[in-house]
Amino acid sequence: MDRSTLSLVAALLLAICSLSPTSLAETVHCDLQPVDSEVTYVTNQVSEGCVAHVPNATLEVHIFFLEFPTHMSQVELTVQVSKQNGTRPREVLLVLSTDKNIFLQLQAAGIPLHLAYDPKLVFQASPGVNTTHLPDFTDKNHLLDWARTKGAITSIAKLDDPQNILLRLDQAPRSPSSCRPEPHMDMGHTLEWQPSAKASVRGCRLEGVAGHKEAHIIRVLPGPKARSRTVTVKVELRCALEDPDAVLILQGPPYVSWLIDANHNMQILTTGAYSIKIFPEGNMSGVQLPDTPQGLLGEARRLNTSLVASFVELPLASVVSLRTSSCGGGLQTSPPPVQTTPPKESCNLHLLMSLIQPKCSDDVMTLVLKKDLISTLMCTIMSLTFWDPNCRAEDRDGQFVLRSTYSTCGMQVTENVVSNEVVVNLLSSSSPQRKKVQCINVESFSFQLGLYLTPQFLQASNTLELGQQGFVQVSVSPLIPELTLQLDSCQLDLGPEAETVELIQSQAAKGSCVSLLSPSPRGDVRFSFLLRGYMVPTPKAGTLSCTVALHPRTWSLEVHRTVSMRLNIVSPGMPGKTLVLPAVLGITFGAFLIGALLTAALWYIYSHTRPPSKREPVVAVAAPASSESSSTNHSIGSTQSTPCSTSSMA
Repeated sequence: MDRSTLSLVAALLLAICSLSPTSLAETVHCDLQPVDSEVTYVTNQVSEGCVAHVPNATLEVHIFFLEFPTHMSQVELTVQVSKQNGTRPREVLLVLSTDKNIFLQLQAAGIPLHLAYDPKLVFQASPGVNTTHLPDFTDKNHLLDWARTKGAITSIAKLDDPQNILLRLDQAPRSPSSCRPEPHMDMGHTLEWQPSAKASVRGCRLEGVAGHKEAHIIRVLPGPKARSRTVTVKVELRCALEDPDAVLILQGPPYVSWLIDANHNMQILTTGAYSIKIFPEGNMSGVQLPDTPQGLLGEARRLNTSLVASFVELPLASVVSLRTSSCGGGLQTSPPPVQTTPPKESCNLHLLMSLIQPKCSDDVMTLVLKKDLISTLMCTIMSLTFWDPNCRAEDRDGQFVLRSTYSTCGMQVTENVVSNEVVVNLLSSSSPQRKKVQCINVESFSFQLGLYLTPQFLQASNTLELGQQGFVQVSVSPLIPELTLQLDSCQLDLGPEAETVELIQSQAAKGSCVSLLSPSPRGDVRFSFLLRGYMVPTPKAGTLSCTVALHPRTWSLEVHRTVSMRLNIVSPGMPGKTLVLPAVLGITFGAFLIGALLTAALWYIYSHTRPPSKREPVVAVAAPASSESSSTNHSIGSTQSTPCSTSSMA
């Protein structure tokens, strides 16, 4: 082979190598710069944490250590438990430790939850939640020691600047029996959370590629634990005219599959299988993709994209949301930061207005704002009034109190709703801030509490026997479709000499002898409870009280009302209990039959045990009158108490 031929072969080999994806990745020129696209994500990864499996615990403890970069943050915390075939959820102690002030919005419907927190740092707007103030701890270990004295620690999580937290109370059978925090922990199904800070999104224009095709690249980094999972990717391209010519590139660990929800048609490349939300059963195979940023940019160029509209790297997430408005119109870069003097922190107006939540009772609307909380929000309130400027808030004991009856201060009263407007004048704002507030006109409703002795709820009663099951129904009239009735708590007060029996607490059954029942066809809330059969001293009366909440469907405000009724408590066989005629006849016939059987038994014993040598005259022996009484008394004395012990009811 001559020299010219060898040169030609070498040139061809170089040309082929230059077309390989690896070469493209190495030579691609793309200067990534911040862009206006927005990426948020939900993850199970925490900087430090643990999950334990404690199946036999009656109280489970969950601990959050929260850290924030700003003086005041807002956190939404949701606690959920899955349906468990009628098994009531265990009691939960939720311990919240934070290094900055937070405004907490807690949701834990149907869960008997206690919240332990530092009231100087945590301001929570969750009515009906049982709270405990944390002692002053010098470090984290002292808090953990205190928590262990309360119950079994089920989970611990340290979160950096969270915005939304979802805690699931379902058991994790594969977890260890004790909770020992580990760095970079995958909390699995137990915890999901969303950071407040948006992910860093960058983009660039690929040199030497013409056209308007754009690429969106999401790279999910491996987590500390390799387990199969599906990442949901939501893509929203805000395009005014037509579908963009776009490609979505998703790269992640080999154990990750993808569920894609996009509002425009796109070309899709993924590592691992993927499916489209509108066709979730149609799994499509993935492809081999580079696992470096430069390699992914080279893949975008290989697909003839002229623009990388968004490129983002994320920790292992469960949900990723991408919103962008480029749509082939060019790179939407963010302006470069300008070196200036850091601005003075201004009033957090959003959080301030969220605190304006009046309460209504007895024809009065009342709004209370704590001054130390307002100061934490960097706000200075000059005046706080209703729509009528003459109705001003009073400065009372470190708080602003704004109140008015339904007939003054510009109140607008309809059949079921009372409305007004709160006007806030701030030192930092030239124009007043206004918020419309509403209350339910409770006086237009009638609440009824009824006790029944059968599950058919046919005839109400005010008398309950020890050891008897009672069925309770709470109803409201008139029935308004826009309102829902919810049972928050119920208790039975048996007087000063006995402990109060907790029946319903935080919308959940309290004890094994209480069961929440399905609502009536018209929406009345119902539950049943079993009263213990033995109490010392024996109560003769009690007061059944229930707190209910009316929830409007169109706004978040709720109104609470407590209804109660007086009950007569009787013991089995107690004088004064009225017996109907069939019961009297049945008892009489039973007593006669028992006496006859005892007489026959005694005669049989006598006739078969006398001495055989000498026959004695037959003498009829009447059964002693005390025999029947003795047998009957023995039967009554053997009555056992119901399975509902003191610990299960109190």
